Amino acid sequence: MTRSKEKLVADLMVLVFRLNGRLLEKGDRLVEGMNLTSARWQVLGALSLAGQPLTAPQIADAMGITRQGAQKQLNLLMEERLLERRPNPSHERSPLYVLTDAGARAFSEADRLCDLWAADLGQVFSEEALHTTGTVLAELLARLDRPLPIPNREFGQHVSC
Repeated sequence: MTRSKEKLVADLMVLVFRLNGRLLEKGDRLVEGMNLTSARWQVLGALSLAGQPLTAPQIADAMGITRQGAQKQLNLLMEERLLERRPNPSHERSPLYVLTDAGARAFSEADRLCDLWAADLGQVFSEEALHTTGTVLAELLARLDRPLPIPNREFGQHVSC
């Protein structure tokens, strides 16, 4: 029995939800010896990958988490002295965050562990399969910025939210 494209995409979305949960669970275990969690690792990664100071909303947007979630992790990382808060000349109520040397070292070590983990996980996949998967997921992510069609039950029409 062939499945509709809509059902295949919906099934893929559920699979990504499940994958995200497992990645966070296993990521927590990977970095627990460093006094990190996946959430803290994500925030360190956002700053490291940006290569410049970011605000909490910028970090949240970069990593697909809420601003409140990002702020909670930023506060914890500052307590651990892995981040510093700096004034933001563009917006005095939204400070910039930057990695400390200890934060850069922590992210570097987490990244090294991730590379080992990724090498193990990726053994069963061809480069072509990984490229295709990356392309599909990147396109799905980009399309999520479009308005969400919501059926209007009264009229049977779609509206954008």
